[in-house]
Amino acid sequence: MPGERLTVRGTSEIGRFPGAAPPTRVELTIHHQAEKKPEESGCRRWLRKMCPCCCKRQNSTSYDVTDKVEFTKPPTPAPVIMEKDEIKLTVCSMDLLSSKTGQNRQEHHTDLYHGDELIIRRGQTFQMELEFNRPFYADNDKLHLDMKTGSLPMVSKGTHVIIPLVDELEDERWEAKIVEQNGNKVKLSVNSPSTAVVGLYGLSVVTSTLKGEAAATHNSSKNIVMLFNPWCEEDTVFLDDEEERKEYVLNDTGRIYYGTEKQIGARTWNFGQFHENILEACLFILEKSDMPPSGQADPVNVVRVISAMINAQDDFGVLVGNWSGDYADGISPSAWSSSVEILRKYHASNGTPVSYGQCWVFSGVTTTVLRCLGIPARSVTNFQSAHDTDVSLTTDVYFDADMEPIDYLNSDSVWNFHVWNDCWMARPDLPPGNGGWQAVDSTPQETSQGTFRCGPASLNAIRSGQVYLKHDTPFVFAEVNSDKVYWQRNLDGTFSQIHSEKKAVGHFISTKAVGSDERADITHLYKHEEGSEEERIAVVTASRHGSKPEVYSAPMAEDVSVEVKMDGEGPRMGADAQLSIVVKNLSSEPRRTTLHSQVAVMYYTGVLRNAIKKEQMPVELLPNEEKTIEWVLPYQQYQNQLVDQAALMLTLSGRVSETQQVLANQTTFRLRTPDLNITPLGDAIVGKEMAAKITFTNPLPRTLKGVVFRVEGLGLQKGHEVVVGDVGGHSTVTLTEHFIPSQPGPRKLVASLDCKQLTQVHGVADIVVLEQ
Repeated sequence: MPGERLTVRGTSEIGRFPGAAPPTRVELTIHHQAEKKPEESGCRRWLRKMCPCCCKRQNSTSYDVTDKVEFTKPPTPAPVIMEKDEIKLTVCSMDLLSSKTGQNRQEHHTDLYHGDELIIRRGQTFQMELEFNRPFYADNDKLHLDMKTGSLPMVSKGTHVIIPLVDELEDERWEAKIVEQNGNKVKLSVNSPSTAVVGLYGLSVVTSTLKGEAAATHNSSKNIVMLFNPWCEEDTVFLDDEEERKEYVLNDTGRIYYGTEKQIGARTWNFGQFHENILEACLFILEKSDMPPSGQADPVNVVRVISAMINAQDDFGVLVGNWSGDYADGISPSAWSSSVEILRKYHASNGTPVSYGQCWVFSGVTTTVLRCLGIPARSVTNFQSAHDTDVSLTTDVYFDADMEPIDYLNSDSVWNFHVWNDCWMARPDLPPGNGGWQAVDSTPQETSQGTFRCGPASLNAIRSGQVYLKHDTPFVFAEVNSDKVYWQRNLDGTFSQIHSEKKAVGHFISTKAVGSDERADITHLYKHEEGSEEERIAVVTASRHGSKPEVYSAPMAEDVSVEVKMDGEGPRMGADAQLSIVVKNLSSEPRRTTLHSQVAVMYYTGVLRNAIKKEQMPVELLPNEEKTIEWVLPYQQYQNQLVDQAALMLTLSGRVSETQQVLANQTTFRLRTPDLNITPLGDAIVGKEMAAKITFTNPLPRTLKGVVFRVEGLGLQKGHEVVVGDVGGHSTVTLTEHFIPSQPGPRKLVASLDCKQLTQVHGVADIVVLEQ
């Protein structure tokens, strides 16, 4: 037909191949431009069909057919303008700003920790940056943070934290605020409460729009470590003195004291709380303790758990205690000079206890862990430290009718020194006034609620005799302020109190001074002045809550006294030991007595090994006379008898003939060992090799077998052993160590000697390392 138009649409493949272009539309147009031709007859049409070659259709100029095909593209559609809420908001990247030199780590005082995790302290804001796929619109988009810790995070337990986005931050709340926005990037300031759970958190960002569509979650590839905050006034571990915070939180080296009250020795200890893998090891200890993560918000709980976990007595903790003298299958306690290797071994072995430790090692590791977690802590040494085994709050010594000690009854002991820890915190669980320093002891001595642990016990409660306040205050009180009570068995089997020493225990309680390597005496924090009315009131108050409240009713005669004195720094290893026994008659009448003396080898824990010399000394005193008796123990008598710490106990006892007053005195002393002399050689510059010469002289006239040096210096070189072998009598050994300092500032190179015949030999050199 004239003007007939046929439209054909191409077949679409868009369903099979999503994203293919729309099909081109095809228009086929046939134009008829000739006059109308007479219609062809039916016969002719039949003939042409049967024989087309004979009966061709004739063309005519008046009959013209033109077939024309036109291809036209569809019109370009107008661009679609999406509304701002039609593109789903998602997080493209997240930066926790965890660089050691960045704002977060600097402001949170965590820039010394190794690694690039975000390490922050609770009760303080931190920053983070987010980049989205489009700009964030506050009037349309929703955002919150999720932080989770522990194996079963729960909102009700504080272990699953949902942090909302707010306009203004308020203290003591989990909140986040946008503080900067530039294009698709925003910077958040996030606040945490001072009661937040301490530990390892996972972080995710959840985004959505107000239309209620499905939320998008982006998980951070880095974790967040939350620590206690001694810089935050609202945190229970807040310490209001910057110099003390530097010492008790940030200092990674310290001094631990040992010996006897008259011969106080000191050794340097590398706490190393910022060293590589140490934070991970401390978090591993918390995890292994099986304490619910929700309990990690309270420093009282954390300290109590750490006290149990540092020893391996009943919970596969960090250190195995060993006081036998046989350390063949481990490392001698006196050979350690650092917590780093101990904690690394424990962590790397997935919790296999490390062999071996004694009190100063338990204390050094405890200081490391508490400081690492953000709890102010220090190692403390108590000289003449009592071990009360029956909660009598007295240290009891039993004699038979002949004044011979009854060994099987003498379970109480007095260690010539014992090392534990103080940690700083408020105690909202106790009456007001009991916050501040708390005693905590990780050495396994007695169980507390079924577990070998001790503390935290308030020093203020200990000082005032309030032993009914938790935790384990009676035990610590007895360590520092119990009277030493002597008992004699009567013919009927009962015991009578025959003597009491009121100043026998708790002497020269020591810790490293703030900002220096000097010894600070903190005895006054644990008890009032000896003999003062306040001190006696505290003792009586405490005894009323013990198992022998009637102890203080027996009268005592005290007109003759006996005391042991020592010249200078006391006896040295390898020479005869000389002491002076001073006997005084305070009456106007003559007095006579016979002093029985016995000297025995003693472990530093107060456990006697065996007596090596006994003798009797008749003493006659004129009225008001004072006599001095020189007492000597030859080297030949003790050379093959000594055990750890080279400690000895001299016991004196006697009865005054005229008054039947009992005289009794026990004095511990040690044989001083030589120091390792360490001399730095060359300039101390970061990245430049230097050396140090270590010199040791054997003080004994006999050969030392299997001598091993252990050398370590934080920021100087890793801890390692140097096998020296045998060292002849009075021989000198010189060792030169080469190393390259890696950190600037004041550093300490520490060395110790490990040998069966000689212990507690060590030395330290102070080295100031300069930048290149």
